[in-house]
Amino acid sequence: MKMRPLLKNPDEYNDPPRPFFEHIVALRECLIHAVMAWAICCLVVGVFSPTVLGWLKAPAAALEAAGKIKIVSLNLTGGFSQIMSIAMWGGTGVSFPFVMYFVLRFVFPALTKREKAAILFFLIAGAVFFGIGVVFAYGQLAPNVVRFFDIVNRWVGLSVTEVQVENYVPLILKLVLAFGLVFQVPLLLFVLGWLGVISSDSLRRWRRFAIVLAFFLGMVLTPPDPMSQILMAVPLVLLYELSIWGVWFKEKCSFGDKS
Repeated sequence: MKMRPLLKNPDEYNDPPRPFFEHIVALRECLIHAVMAWAICCLVVGVFSPTVLGWLKAPAAALEAAGKIKIVSLNLTGGFSQIMSIAMWGGTGVSFPFVMYFVLRFVFPALTKREKAAILFFLIAGAVFFGIGVVFAYGQLAPNVVRFFDIVNRWVGLSVTEVQVENYVPLILKLVLAFGLVFQVPLLLFVLGWLGVISSDSLRRWRRFAIVLAFFLGMVLTPPDPMSQILMAVPLVLLYELSIWGVWFKEKCSFGDKS
């Protein structure tokens, strides 16, 4: 059974070569626009930092409502430091699509149609996977992690009634962003398989190492409790298996085109 190729002449370059000086000018414009986009997004997110801080405090809302903990700051500059932290992290995340647009506009003339399609697929699917990871970590994992630490503190006899915002916000940000970023790894494997850099057989051979690496990443990138580590490692393993089948399906489709 033959399948029509996704692109006609996928290795064709549809952009003419340009002089070296023109590349330098284009690179300068790319960097200027990317920095401007990042700075504007940081400013906008900083303006809405009280709302963002409210979102970040939501996983601990149940414990605060019950009067078990209270998120406070013991520093006079606590509010300003949180504005800067939220602006930097949030602005970087919000500006990513704009930065990638300027970068792709610079590098696309040097790529083939196959490479362009792979990069566009990676960006779109990557945004979806990142969103899934963030929503899962924020809505399901973060509240359970906060409750877990509260239970541990009470079990060992510690009465933690006040939590410093300087420690709480980085914990939630690290947890949420780690899930969003790590969910890109299997997608990257699929794109590499699509480009022919790796094969499904090699992914199968490295399955055991991938499982160990998934639990290692869960140990490093999440708070030190078994629940969050397992909740990161298990989806990673499942996504790794999904990438194996995706690369295998692409290989079968390519084989059918050649037969």
